[in-house]
Amino acid sequence: VVSTQSTGVVVVLITGKANLSKAELKDKLATMYKTTSDVIMPFGFKTDFGGGRSTGFALIYDNVDALQKIAPKYRLQRILPKKDKTSGRRQKKELKNKK
Repeated sequence: VVSTQSTGVVVVLITGKANLSKAELKDKLATMYKTTSDVIMPFGFKTDFGGGRSTGFALIYDNVDALQKIAPKYRLQRILPKKDKTSGRRQKKELKNKK
């Protein structure tokens, strides 16, 4: 069986900043593991009391297809671009009643 996902605990030491954004973290991990940032999914980061260090998890997939196939839908919704709502709930009901 070929693994398409790598799991790891990430400890981030932060100096001079309040915290790292997930985008910055994805870029740093991408350079460390020689991959692109779109296949990295960091989550569950907690800042230690007093600052200076954050701990969390990161999943690194082989490619985007593996990410979309393996990752749960709720995590995919966090990282993929948001979809615009076409219409509201009330508007759909009114259209249904007019037909």
